[in-house]
Amino acid sequence: MFKNCIVRKPAKSMVEGITSAPELGKPDYELALKQHEQYVKALESCGVKVLVLEAMEDFPDSCFVEDVAICTDKCAVITNPGAASRNKEILGIEPAIREYFNDEDVHRITSPGTLDGGDVMMVGNHFYIGLSERTNMEGANQLIEHLGKYGKTGEVVPLFEVLHLKTALAYLENNHLIVGGEFITHPTFEKFNKIEITEDEAYACNCIWMNDTIIVPEGYPKTQKAIEDKGFKIITVDTSEYRKLDGGLSCLSLRF
Repeated sequence: MFKNCIVRKPAKSMVEGITSAPELGKPDYELALKQHEQYVKALESCGVKVLVLEAMEDFPDSCFVEDVAICTDKCAVITNPGAASRNKEILGIEPAIREYFNDEDVHRITSPGTLDGGDVMMVGNHFYIGLSERTNMEGANQLIEHLGKYGKTGEVVPLFEVLHLKTALAYLENNHLIVGGEFITHPTFEKFNKIEITEDEAYACNCIWMNDTIIVPEGYPKTQKAIEDKGFKIITVDTSEYRKLDGGLSCLSLRF
């Protein structure tokens, strides 16, 4: 069960954030702020304490805190984000991480290794690590080495179609796995009880399990029903403004 979450308020500069979908338009900052507040309320309703960090105006994408650290029950790893414009966000997250972990249990990914937290999916003590434009083999191997000190394991999964591993995967505990796109028939995930998401609702693959409640992006009824049919309680949160920056529900928090 998760006890803590770390989030960061969106910066006004988010309108200049990285995007692969400019056709969606620039984010509405005021609306994004309201959506973030609702997101925090949804997390808190699941019984966790949420630390809300102040916005970092120099870093338009800094609200996506998932990419800058990996937090587990025993250790944390500060990443080395693959996008140059985001790399120094790690300086802003490290003080917060150290409020929860002893110094000897905080590790780092160092160059030439790169790693985005959005490429890391935790399944118990095993971690799937996507090899993407943002995460390379050196970064993945460093993470596996750090995790190994705590009896945890990892394996790499090459990506070909999506930005991050968790763009199209979400682990819902008890062997349930949301899958979309290239992962629907991927042999690595055959052992899971798969909840397949159709292409027209692909964005909804990025859900988060939060203490037996699933937080789902608002506006994807087929995905919501598929999850509810498995017996899960659902909370929906509108993330329309974050979608414009290739961001989703998991991107906006560190959960541990």
